[in-house]
Amino acid sequence: MNVDQFPDRTIEINQEQYLYFGGTAYLGLPTNKAFQELAIQNIRKWGTTYGSSRNANIKLTAYENGETFLAHHIQAESAVTVSSGMLAGKLVTEQLTKTTDCYFHFSDLHTAIKTPNSLPIFLNHQIHPRLTDSKAEKITILTDGVPSYQTKAVDLSVLKEIPSHKEVTLLIDESHSLGILGKNGGGIYSHIDLPIKRKIMVSSLGKAFGLTGGVIASDISFIDQIKNTDTFISAAGMNPAFVQTLADATEIYSIQHQKLLDNLHHIDQKLIKNDAIQFDKTYPLLYLEDENLIEILEANKIIIANFKYQKDTAPLNRIVITANHLPEDLDKLIEILNDYNFK
Repeated sequence: MNVDQFPDRTIEINQEQYLYFGGTAYLGLPTNKAFQELAIQNIRKWGTTYGSSRNANIKLTAYENGETFLAHHIQAESAVTVSSGMLAGKLVTEQLTKTTDCYFHFSDLHTAIKTPNSLPIFLNHQIHPRLTDSKAEKITILTDGVPSYQTKAVDLSVLKEIPSHKEVTLLIDESHSLGILGKNGGGIYSHIDLPIKRKIMVSSLGKAFGLTGGVIASDISFIDQIKNTDTFISAAGMNPAFVQTLADATEIYSIQHQKLLDNLHHIDQKLIKNDAIQFDKTYPLLYLEDENLIEILEANKIIIANFKYQKDTAPLNRIVITANHLPEDLDKLIEILNDYNFK
């Protein structure tokens, strides 16, 4: 269905108002007036785009400001922005391929960090035997921070079973956990404490953080490697006005993150738990097992996300909670879900 305005907490379809529980604007920032004003002020200062290499002789301080904020927020040694989350993933996998003997992946991996010939972490519900054999090699593990169809951060405890003669790098895509999970929405990167050589985080900034772009965060040495790749040098950077807005919006991010947590608490207090609805009080997605609920919600003027994320996968039927939803929006949703639970 086509609409003529940004779908926030409400959406107009055929001149009728619906509540909207879809999208990925978890912190409700695209329509946030204070956030918009920061972005507009920075566009006036830094322009609408900057189509130059980040390696050019003229360096814009906007990049340093925004990337310093991101590194601090994620609690990484260093961070660098790029024009999209997809490019962030491709840049990192391109660089890691130079030193990786074998890739392994968790299930439901986002396309941004998929690589050819990667092996599954689990084989017949057991850790892949190559991860525990006697061969010394360099391994890269690929995972999403919160896999599709899940409402909790990925369980990485299996990595503790990998012996020390395997040199392990972990690449985690946090597009759906940065801004949501962790202290102040810093994501899960800083909480990963495993016996591995290196951890690398990539993420879109166009979801919770409300700006078109992507980020790569890791140790200083690896980020310097990325900055020296031909692809990074040849590509224009993220819009500098948006990168500066990241640094300027620190307080707004904190306020909106708390509003999101309050909304999740509201749902947790009132929703009757049921196997047909997958929900965790720390995460703003509810997955529906029964597609009949989609029609029931739409009949009650509620639209949710319902689409195929990838060609050969089952449809994603998910309710997306944002910081902008009002208590009365949530109550209407909860009432319908609870009534369905009793049937």
